[in-house]
Amino acid sequence: MSRDMIDAASAHAAAPSALLPGDRLAAETHMDAVTLYVRDIDAMVAFYTNVIALEVLANDAADGRDAVVTLGRGTTPLVVLREARDLPPRRPGEAGLFHTAILFADAAGLAATLARVATLTPQLYTGAGDHLVSEAFYLDDPEGNGIELYVDRPRDQWRWRDGHVEMATLHLDPNAFMQQHLDEAVLAAPHASAATLGHVHLQVGDIPTARRFYVDTLGFEATTEMGSALFVSAGGYHHHMAMNTWASMGAGPRPVNLGLGEVSIVVPTRDEVGALADRLKHAGVAAADDGAVLTFADPWRNEIRVAVG
Repeated sequence: MSRDMIDAASAHAAAPSALLPGDRLAAETHMDAVTLYVRDIDAMVAFYTNVIALEVLANDAADGRDAVVTLGRGTTPLVVLREARDLPPRRPGEAGLFHTAILFADAAGLAATLARVATLTPQLYTGAGDHLVSEAFYLDDPEGNGIELYVDRPRDQWRWRDGHVEMATLHLDPNAFMQQHLDEAVLAAPHASAATLGHVHLQVGDIPTARRFYVDTLGFEATTEMGSALFVSAGGYHHHMAMNTWASMGAGPRPVNLGLGEVSIVVPTRDEVGALADRLKHAGVAAADDGAVLTFADPWRNEIRVAVG
């Protein structure tokens, strides 16, 4: 979800997809950890542990190889940092990551992490928004990768019309949010608050191509569509992925550079992976299947991995 580009009146119903119901991604589909290529892995690990209050779940840095550090909450991975010191930085206007969105189990957990951002790295904070379905706060990490920290409103408060969820960007005061939800016990132990990878938002070159790929081929359902953005999900969530052209209109396939490495999607069964592999083949999308993970790229060469949870 954009920081301030979405207007309540701008969402409109998406055109129905040609896919049959059986071709849709399963309702249990969800997002897994996002992989980022980073230049200074020590500084990035320090940021994600100290500011975002993630914990190191795995650290692979043996025999002189580039380090790979998995960070998360509890046993749930959220971000994988892969050292890539020789890669060039992402250039303005290119496709790639808009933000990685961390979903907190409750408002107290979100408020505790937001307080750490305000105290430790206020210069990285970029904005906030009440999106009707959620309350969200935005910042960048030290290498410019966007982050959303958010909490969902109860599903019975989401408003649907013609199969599409109503979303907006309304004013949200971070200080008022913290004043209302900060809990001293949670503030003292923010790592203990549960969080998951709620959604991934990408920058792409055009929305019709994104719709053909993510809806008509992958099998997500379009939940909200605007001229410059598309939101998609499985199982009636407001969105597991989103794509926009706000700063990337006309962008072509991206080079391998710092920033987004992989988007990971989890499906419930191996049959789901097989069905997706068939849809990709039918659409002419090259994919590699090693028996555990199906790997392919979207039209902008954003790498996607699908595995069984």
